Amino acid sequence: MKLLTGLIFCSLILGASSDLSFIREATLGAWDMWRAYRDMREANWIGADKYFHARGNYDAAKRGPGGVWAAEVLSDARENVQSFFGSGHEDTLEDQKANHWGRSGNDPNHFRPAGLPDKY
Repeated sequence: MKLLTGLIFCSLILGASSDLSFIREATLGAWDMWRAYRDMREANWIGADKYFHARGNYDAAKRGPGGVWAAEVLSDARENVQSFFGSGHEDTLEDQKANHWGRSGNDPNHFRPAGLPDKY
């Protein structure tokens, strides 16, 4: 009986630990997405939006499964809102390609425009 109680207790602790890890990854991933968005607004660089999409998703995905989840949810929400308010379908598709590129662990610099300051 003590063994069974011990196993149940350990599984609850490990389960809670993995849930907390996922939540932490998702929170930090959301912060990565916000930082990329803030940098994009600050840079105000023509042609750099795909780079910042890829970079935010890349940074968030490096956090782990929670970061990947946050990047996907936030990217999809942003594109859905933009589509609702009239952003072009082609632009949404291109943004989603950049989102997926970064979320898949590919180098976001693939989308980096020439001349974008090294700060970003």
